[in-house]
Amino acid sequence: MIELKDVHAHYGSIHAIKGISLTVPDASLVGIIGANGAGKTTTLRTISGIMHPTSGEILMDGEPIHHLGSSEIVKLGIAQCPEERKIWPQMDVLEHLELGAFSRKGNDGIQKDIQRVYEYFPRLEERKKQKAGTLSGGEQQMLAIGRALMSEPKIIMFDEPSLGLAPLLVEQIGKIIQEIHAAGTTVLLVEQNAFLALTLSEVCYVLETGQVALSGPSKELLQNEDVKRAYLGG
Repeated sequence: MIELKDVHAHYGSIHAIKGISLTVPDASLVGIIGANGAGKTTTLRTISGIMHPTSGEILMDGEPIHHLGSSEIVKLGIAQCPEERKIWPQMDVLEHLELGAFSRKGNDGIQKDIQRVYEYFPRLEERKKQKAGTLSGGEQQMLAIGRALMSEPKIIMFDEPSLGLAPLLVEQIGKIIQEIHAAGTTVLLVEQNAFLALTLSEVCYVLETGQVALSGPSKELLQNEDVKRAYLGG
């Protein structure tokens, strides 16, 4: 579904990603791990159209999308659940979910999909009229995921969904990501929590200083001595 071919991207003079190539097949759950500054978030930003690559190609179903803006890419079926949630504090939970459906034509199915989000996250239904800025960190992460689901995505890209969450909430969010994938949505998961990414994903890419240092089946990478030493505490 998504393919990056020798993608380079810059922040001014800073060469953030340096020739990344990767593939996210239809109906797969693919992980990306790496240290801070490895290029994980930049990779997602280039896919979602928030920034454009300085060279290389990004394809969706064989068609180039790297020249498109982010709103056009959302309409193609790519949603991003961003790092640090990026919710609007003064908007309530329901308004966030309704806004997540902005790219959809007409209102068909929107209420049904809101109920689907509430089935994943019953706490959001309890707080549907509560200002998002008053939610806990875990609840804000649930809301960010729900907002992404409301665009009817073919693929959801998660950027550090476990960031700042307690272990029990990390486990809950991990199970929800598995359920979303099992329901037919392709998932690209970026995580600094390497163990979480490797246990959830089927295939994983290891980024170092803006390049793919290693890739392969996640079960094999879990047993790789270099990965263990660098990302799994030995």
